[in-house]
Amino acid sequence: MTDVVELKAVNDIAELKKSGNKATIAKIERLLLELREHPTTGTGQVEALKDKGRALVFKDSVHDIQYFLVKSNDCITYVNHGVADIGVVGKDTILENENDNYELLDLKIGKCKFIVASLPQNQLFSKVGHIKIGTKYPRVAKQYFLSKGMDVEIIKIDGSVELAPILGLCDGIVDIMETGTTLKENGLVVLDTVCDISARVIVNKASFKLKHEEVMKVIHDLSKRVNEDVD
Repeated sequence: MTDVVELKAVNDIAELKKSGNKATIAKIERLLLELREHPTTGTGQVEALKDKGRALVFKDSVHDIQYFLVKSNDCITYVNHGVADIGVVGKDTILENENDNYELLDLKIGKCKFIVASLPQNQLFSKVGHIKIGTKYPRVAKQYFLSKGMDVEIIKIDGSVELAPILGLCDGIVDIMETGTTLKENGLVVLDTVCDISARVIVNKASFKLKHEEVMKVIHDLSKRVNEDVD
């Protein structure tokens, strides 16, 4: 069985980078290492993960499992096409991309939120006329405002989204927030929460059927570790 292990499940999220929070990555690594070293049967080891350097592919020294590291968006692609059976990726990436897989487990790490924010004086939800929204996540933003019955123009931004309303490019933004520090420092206020996000485990549909026992064993062991951390 082949796993995509996206150790950057939410590491590519701008807010997480700004916060300098590396705990999420370390915790995912620890979960995976403990899972492989203490599975239900046998003893698996992926020593290379402990000192991975620039390596991208890792072999389990006991079980027939291969791990590889990819970007968040690519994680979904590899799982969708069956190159990988299992992937770990942020819910933000799942919502923003076309998916053809099963989402089986919330790892409850890398927690943050999709939020709507603006300058206090912009009165985003009461404004009459053309409304422009800046975001790195156009699909999420579009679906949110459609659910509110609002017809808005979505402007795709790849850099610092917080800058857009300050410079007058847009009326508000849809972005990811972990602590809210960056928003406050730039004079923006949160107007609404779109949804909560965290690292999730996704599984290829064909793999779920053909390798059901193997897949569910991994899910069970990961779930056990997640619940232990919560307790």
